[in-house]
Amino acid sequence: MTVGTAAADEPSVTLDVSLLGREYKVACRESERVELLDAVAFLDRRMREIRDAGKGAATERVAVMAALNIAHDLLRERNSARAAQPSQISIGAIDGADARRRIAHMHSVIDQTLAGSDRFI
Repeated sequence: MTVGTAAADEPSVTLDVSLLGREYKVACRESERVELLDAVAFLDRRMREIRDAGKGAATERVAVMAALNIAHDLLRERNSARAAQPSQISIGAIDGADARRRIAHMHSVIDQTLAGSDRFI
C-alpha cells in the first residue's frame, strides 16, 4: 500500500480516519481502501490498549510505544517464520512486501500523530 499517492491508472480516494479520537485525512489507492481501514483499526486498537494501560499517557508516547510494539511483534514473527522455513520469507499470512507496505503506512500515521497536524498523510 502506498499511502498518499495513487498510480496514474488507478483512482485515489481520501479517507477520514480516527486514531485515539483524532481525525486524519489519508489518501490511498481505491484498491487499498480496505487494507488501509484495517490498518487504521488495528493501530487504533493497539494505541488504545497502551493508553488505557498507561493511565493518561500523552498521545506522542502512545504512538511511539505502539510503533515499537508492532515492530517487535513483526520482527518476532519474521524470525519465527524464517526459523521454521528458511527458504520462505513471510510473516504469518503476510508476505514481506505487504508487511513493508503496512509498516510504511504505520510509520506515516505515527509521524502524522506526532506532528499533531491534520494534513494529508
